[in-house]
Amino acid sequence: METIILQILNGLDKGSAYALIALGLTLIFGTLGVVNFAHGALFMLGAFVTVTLSRVLTLSFETIDETRTDFLGNPMRVDTPYVEAWFGPEFGGALIDWAVPLSILFAIPIMAIIGVAMERGLIKFFYKRPHADQILVTFGLAIVLQEIVKAFFGANPIPMPAPDAFVGSFDFGQLLGFDPYAIMYPYWRLIYFAFAAVVIGAVFAFLQFTTFGMVVRAGMADRETVGLLGIDIDKRFVTMFAIAAIVAGLAGVMYTPILSPNYHMGMDFLVLSFVVVVVGGMGSLPGAVLAGFLLGILQSFASMSFFIDLIPGINQVIIYLVAVVVLLTRPRGLMGRKGVMED
Repeated sequence: METIILQILNGLDKGSAYALIALGLTLIFGTLGVVNFAHGALFMLGAFVTVTLSRVLTLSFETIDETRTDFLGNPMRVDTPYVEAWFGPEFGGALIDWAVPLSILFAIPIMAIIGVAMERGLIKFFYKRPHADQILVTFGLAIVLQEIVKAFFGANPIPMPAPDAFVGSFDFGQLLGFDPYAIMYPYWRLIYFAFAAVVIGAVFAFLQFTTFGMVVRAGMADRETVGLLGIDIDKRFVTMFAIAAIVAGLAGVMYTPILSPNYHMGMDFLVLSFVVVVVGGMGSLPGAVLAGFLLGILQSFASMSFFIDLIPGINQVIIYLVAVVVLLTRPRGLMGRKGVMED
């Protein structure tokens, strides 16, 4: 039972990332009808917003500490971050320690600007083009973005620690009545799952309970009729593209302590997230979220040594096998609208 619970927790952790990226992909496809293969790059850019803020906060100058000496007896030169010199060692040190959560404040406007620039500068010219053209141009854009990141930040992963308050593991087993230390799970992974649940809930609430969201949902169902009512649906769809970019960026920001940012992380998650979208149903927001968590849990169980010994490499292909089965038996996906992908 402890192993099953632990694998479910691992699956929810992976599924949270899949669901957030797939949610953004589905928002874009459902509103604009665009297959955006550059969406994984937005996840990567969000992670590197965190890297950039961390480097800015740790910019330092050299000072001489008369109270410390090196092995020759000379006063030691030490690096003092500017934020500690400006705000004091306690508050300045706290800013550096909490760089990952603080990045959320910077990622929201930055990712919104990037999303609008991407949509207005390139993708709007491909709305009426075949999906193959959309895939090619957005895939090319993703490669360009990752090469730019590689040029500025290098090819090696960049570790990003979680705040000290969340280092360590939570005794999840004791909470459920098991023996102490039976199920230990990292604090930050639990926080990531909770964060993903809040973001997903906020997006659904925005679409369900606001006038803006209602118009967008109506436009997703029948764009021409909404346009005939005198509503500029295109402007609202641009806003949705920005929201999708923000969701992907925030997913990348909070994932940095779990996976050290690197220039190809967006492409790694994109392929899996696109499979999640197909399994959940193209254009179905609940389907994308449901499939993200289900496939994350399934991949977690497939990573157990028992299954790997039984079928070597099953953890690497299980998601694709599920996608093949779903497409053969239910082409529109688990929660896709009837007729989508079925003609």
